[in-house]
Amino acid sequence: MIIGIGMSDPFMVGIITLCLLLVLILLGVRVVFAAAIVGLLGLIELRGWGPAAGIIGTIPHSKSSTYALSVLPMFIFIGFLAFHAGMTQQLFDAARKWLGWMPGGLAVATVFATAGFAAVSGASTATAAVFSRVAIPEMLKYGYDRRMAAGVVASAGTLATLIPPSAILVIYAIIVEQSVGKLLLAGFLPGIFSAIVYAGIIVVWATMKPGSAPSVKGFTWGERMRTLPGISPIALVVVIIMTAIYGGWATPTEAGALGAFIVFVLAIMRGTPLKSIKDSLMESAKLTVMIFSLIWGVLIFVRFLGFSGIPGAFTEWVVQLPYSPMTIMICILLAYAVLGMFMDAIGMLLLTLPVVYPAVIALGFDPIWFGIIAVKMAEICLITPPIGLNCFVVNGVRPDIPLGTIFRGVALFFIADVITIAALLMFPEIVTWLPNFDFAAWWDGLWAASSAAS
Repeated sequence: MIIGIGMSDPFMVGIITLCLLLVLILLGVRVVFAAAIVGLLGLIELRGWGPAAGIIGTIPHSKSSTYALSVLPMFIFIGFLAFHAGMTQQLFDAARKWLGWMPGGLAVATVFATAGFAAVSGASTATAAVFSRVAIPEMLKYGYDRRMAAGVVASAGTLATLIPPSAILVIYAIIVEQSVGKLLLAGFLPGIFSAIVYAGIIVVWATMKPGSAPSVKGFTWGERMRTLPGISPIALVVVIIMTAIYGGWATPTEAGALGAFIVFVLAIMRGTPLKSIKDSLMESAKLTVMIFSLIWGVLIFVRFLGFSGIPGAFTEWVVQLPYSPMTIMICILLAYAVLGMFMDAIGMLLLTLPVVYPAVIALGFDPIWFGIIAVKMAEICLITPPIGLNCFVVNGVRPDIPLGTIFRGVALFFIADVITIAALLMFPEIVTWLPNFDFAAWWDGLWAASSAAS
């Protein structure tokens, strides 16, 4: 036997392997390898070598062939191609000219330009990398504090995890077997709300310390209007993806494929070099393989957890606690905040959802609402030390800005994220209204009213 305590106590095997997993992660082993190794050892202990080998041999194929996962490379390709085609630079230029007059205007412009780019890219790290090249030089040129310049890019990049299309929301939907379309729609309003809170924090900070984030003025209305054609491709893709999913005439994968095709055609029309298109394809493939590999490794561990009985035992224990469901939810979110200091966002969700999700549903919470809350917590993980993946990405693109400076810069936006989480807890309708809205009935009523009026 591998663990040596016998197959008669699957629960104890599960506890020991969970501890082993945490040790490996703390030692710096990547989540994909730590989860796969520990899951394999646990399966061998509980089921034997033959069944364990059969299980881990079928997971890569069975999960790779899941239709819902095919949306990921489409969304990722849209983002990389939009960047290489120069659409990102035009988006930031438009935001700069329209919003630069505000206190901290360039930082506010970065937030909303990032939100716009997030609407065609499902990858947070890619968004942070793109705007590290586009926005940080512009802010530093106008005398922005380096903490603010780097912090806003690292933090605003996390909006790609909420605003559809979002890779993490797709992964959440697959793990908990919820509607991908509903989850993508549910992330839209919270994502916009989060961007507004970020902008509000920046304005307050810039008003208190105007020298750290000066406004940029002097743009005429003519100059502003001339930026609109440059952002029309991204706006077109966003509208098509949202209406296709929301209107029900295309699946998320079909909408993503259509969006990718439109961006590809527009890139060709703009004269984008063949090398740039090739680079977009290669970067999309690398990120897709990384995400799929993480899913495979973690799902081996998840399959083992099912045999150990830990999810059921945890659910029973949570339901019997003498506290209100909201108090328990806050404790779960605090645990996510701690885990996020040591794990990447996708790995954290993949490892915890099989245990936490059944308990959350047993407490009576809406699965779509919890998905947005959990993904928002994953956003926070992307900027909190010592892992803070987005901070490392910004530092990788701009090594002249020390990592410590970037982490100090995101502290302001950590406060904004706490405000957003509190608002989503108090007003769940921010999440649930859009996916539950009956668009067909509304359209029929509008058509009937217009017909009666005519």
